[in-house]
Amino acid sequence: MIGNTKLLVIIPDRISSILKKGEYPERYYNPENLFDEVHILMTNKDKPDLSALQKTVGDAKLYLYNLPFTYKDFFFSLGMQPWALKQWTQPGLDLARKIIPQLVRCHGDGLNAFLAYRIKNELGIPYVVSIHTAREDHLPGKTKKISNSLVHALLLPIRRLSLRGADIVLPVYKSAVPFLKNIGVKRYEVAYNVINPKYLRKKKRYELHDPVSIVYVGRLNEHKNPVMIILALKSINHGHLTIIGDGPLRPELERLSNENRLSKRISFVPALPNDELCELLPEFDIFAIHSNHSEIPKTLLEALLTGLPCIVNQRTGNPVPELQAAPILMVNNSVEGYATGIRNLIDDDSLRSQLGRKAKAHASKHWAPSKTEARYAAIYKEILYKVRKP
Repeated sequence: MIGNTKLLVIIPDRISSILKKGEYPERYYNPENLFDEVHILMTNKDKPDLSALQKTVGDAKLYLYNLPFTYKDFFFSLGMQPWALKQWTQPGLDLARKIIPQLVRCHGDGLNAFLAYRIKNELGIPYVVSIHTAREDHLPGKTKKISNSLVHALLLPIRRLSLRGADIVLPVYKSAVPFLKNIGVKRYEVAYNVINPKYLRKKKRYELHDPVSIVYVGRLNEHKNPVMIILALKSINHGHLTIIGDGPLRPELERLSNENRLSKRISFVPALPNDELCELLPEFDIFAIHSNHSEIPKTLLEALLTGLPCIVNQRTGNPVPELQAAPILMVNNSVEGYATGIRNLIDDDSLRSQLGRKAKAHASKHWAPSKTEARYAAIYKEILYKVRKP
């Protein structure tokens, strides 16, 4: 491509929180250093550290802007009605006219994607939207929480317009595809998140530690509750569980550990930068996780890429597509299910090492950071080439 290439990224995220957790991989917003300038527009009032964020755009020059959506904006837009959002989107349109980016990139399909839709309609600039949630509870016949249903109902007209109008929609999991089909999106491709490209390390040895080291990584909430893994530890001799993550359930889980006399066999690590986590993962013997979500957890992708033997629960409802072919030990969603699975991996050296090595090979084929980053760059190039063709 010729000239000074510019990318406008519009996101609802509070970047400061993501930086604090250390979850950003390098070049996250600028795969393969494709763009010379990256302009990030946040639909909130967050003021992140520009220098800390620089690694997410690689060698590009970085610019940050805010376009918060307030309660006042919600009121004057009559609950986010598309035709009533002109006042809120106007500053974003003015900014795009000033920057003149070659591409607009949206992470998430909310108001940020609708702004990209307006920019394309007004200025003819193509845009790409990624979907990070399967929205299975919003499909016909699914049980819905009132709060989730209300938010979805308000955003659905915006989502339909912005997702149908996008040059391509990039669901980061296969489980998001039914939602896109349900609202009539034709142009989409599953494109997985780029996992830490610098600090992931391959597990080299499968001999067990004493005690056996088991790790759980994830938010401690109702959807990712490791209580069954904790209770399974009671029937496992010489095992130690490390729980990395925080959330509203942590006090309850710590109390449960004490009540069951497991406090000396369980370590709670509320936060760990992603770089450190990826370096640490291969040092464990077994990765065990619990999830009710229909997406494959990012932490599980990281564990698979290192070659850890992994245990995951069988969920109710539709199975997670990525887990069906992956070399993972699927267990019954119960205390005994986890206990049996962990004991099997401890007792069978061949099963444990083969599962880990196959996990590494499978994950590298489908989710290797170099491959996923290259695919994002290729998608951007395809759109830019199409726009530039005479």
